[in-house]
Amino acid sequence: MKNDLAIAIFSEVLAIDQRLRTRLSKALPKGLELSHFSVLNHLFATTTECTPASLATSLHVSRGAISNTLTRLEKNGYIHIRGDWDDARKKYITLSAAGKLAREMAIKAVDPVFNEFTDSKQPEQLKEILSSLRSLRQDLG
Repeated sequence: MKNDLAIAIFSEVLAIDQRLRTRLSKALPKGLELSHFSVLNHLFATTTECTPASLATSLHVSRGAISNTLTRLEKNGYIHIRGDWDDARKKYITLSAAGKLAREMAIKAVDPVFNEFTDSKQPEQLKEILSSLRSLRQDLG
């Protein structure tokens, strides 16, 4: 019985994840992928430089995946990557002005997706949902 509930919960979470990824991907500006948006959003919220390894850890992706995403973002001028003066193997990433603009454009593009969800809920309901999801994420490590 308990496992049946866990399976039902995780099935719902996976279904939500898939639907949300599909909707957001369709809404994002042309050429901006969901992984790009995630990195831009993370860098926007961060007040210090990040390393590729710290970004990979924060976003729960492999170093290879983050490297590919960073290469594309740098090519588009959305991020700055600089080397460490003391350790040439290390790199530091910051958001560029173009990256801030791309993030803002992406936020505007996905706003209708978010409004579709939030308009049908009371603020208290949204807070409860957020609290439950955060608790689940923390339980999963």
